[in-house]
Amino acid sequence: MNTTTPPPLRTFWQHVVGSLRGEHHDFTQAPLGRAIVLLAVPMVLEMGLESTFALVNTFWVNGIDKGMFGSTSTHGAGVAAIGMTEGMVSLVYAIAWGLAIAVTAMVSRRVGEKDLDGASAAASQAIGLALVVGVVIAVPAAVFAPELLDWMAGEESQAVAIGSGYARWTFASTPIITLLFLQNAIFRGAGDPMLALKVLLLSNGLNLLLDPVLIFGLGPVPALGVEGAAIATCISRGFAVLLQFVLLRRGHCRVQMPVLMRFHGREMLRIVTLSIGTIGQFLIGCVSWMLLTLFVNSFGDAAGAGYTTGIRILMFALLPAWGLSNAAATLVGQNLGANQPERAERAVWLTGLYDMAFLACVTLVMQLWPDAIIGCFVADPEVAQHGVSTLRIVAAGYIFYSWGMVAVQAFNGAGDTLTPTWLHFVVFWLFQLPLAWLLGFHLEVGVHGVVWAIPIAESLFAIAAVLLFRRGRWKTMKV
Repeated sequence: MNTTTPPPLRTFWQHVVGSLRGEHHDFTQAPLGRAIVLLAVPMVLEMGLESTFALVNTFWVNGIDKGMFGSTSTHGAGVAAIGMTEGMVSLVYAIAWGLAIAVTAMVSRRVGEKDLDGASAAASQAIGLALVVGVVIAVPAAVFAPELLDWMAGEESQAVAIGSGYARWTFASTPIITLLFLQNAIFRGAGDPMLALKVLLLSNGLNLLLDPVLIFGLGPVPALGVEGAAIATCISRGFAVLLQFVLLRRGHCRVQMPVLMRFHGREMLRIVTLSIGTIGQFLIGCVSWMLLTLFVNSFGDAAGAGYTTGIRILMFALLPAWGLSNAAATLVGQNLGANQPERAERAVWLTGLYDMAFLACVTLVMQLWPDAIIGCFVADPEVAQHGVSTLRIVAAGYIFYSWGMVAVQAFNGAGDTLTPTWLHFVVFWLFQLPLAWLLGFHLEVGVHGVVWAIPIAESLFAIAAVLLFRRGRWKTMKV
């Protein structure tokens, strides 16, 4: 007679705590609501932390204009330089994110098939590819950083003189950025997002400490100004990459990696081929953002600084929603690997509802308290005015955009990267940019017209993405 007492059922919050501790779960069998939360909680926190780098840099550089530690105001030029640099570095993020999504799709599909050796091999090739891509981009970008910044700046802008050092350090750190993104993609695909969260938590803590020291020259450290923010972020991200190496090499991840880095051309080409669509998506979106920044900067440094500050704050709120949509990508990949397409589809619809509820709260906050939020970052009244307008206008489309994010990540998680790529091209290049130019310059609405093009285009994008998702072609993709 079996007298073994069955283990007690765990409560919802016990499962959440277990996820934060790094417990492993079978996401092809667990109840969908629980599976989404277990994946999304660390992913949401991870994405929020990824956006914190730029937000913290913006906060402390704005502190120069506030006269912190006896600093001399740049009248918004320092923050404008960060915005221009981040606009250009977004192209690096586009490539890194595109490769990362492909890696997540491959690793999650192999994990769903219970092929952990195949997942490990794909992960090793991804790390080697991240290093190669990062070095190829970093060298010319760092050399020509001042010229690139000058191209982004408007006439008579002080941002080039003030921000060239920031741009050079940021571009030089491209290998660190690509390694950071792709290694966290391995964690997510394996179903271990808590490892990515821990890495970014420690890295952001270090950046938060280093920023004021290097920017204002506290103690024996000389004041480096805006350039100090980039150095602090470079050091912090480098620490994160080293920590990732340790976690992957010592077997803390579900995917064991006895060989951390491989350089096999054919296997790397396979990852690149799968990621062409995702890279295209992000490149299209980031070029659009970069040109919108260029449009805004044509209205002066104050407009550029206010827009940059507003976008940084909005990205801080938006990227956690991206983290929630990343849960959909992992669930789609693993459940398609387990031959459960209908379960994968249900996961997407449920994740979309969660994402919409979250971004509805963000929209409400941005409409009710934009002055208080911007006031935490900006001292100059003119810059603050532009920042407040950016918060209110862009957040107006967030409820729609929640569905666009989840649908696109579902396509990518399934390996159907071409559908969202051409959708990005049509909406952002053929619609958003002409609309921004028409409203801002031809109809003379001004900077507000450029910014209004963002929520209008994002809403159109979301509607089209959901309609395409319902067709179900993504269920037949092979990875």
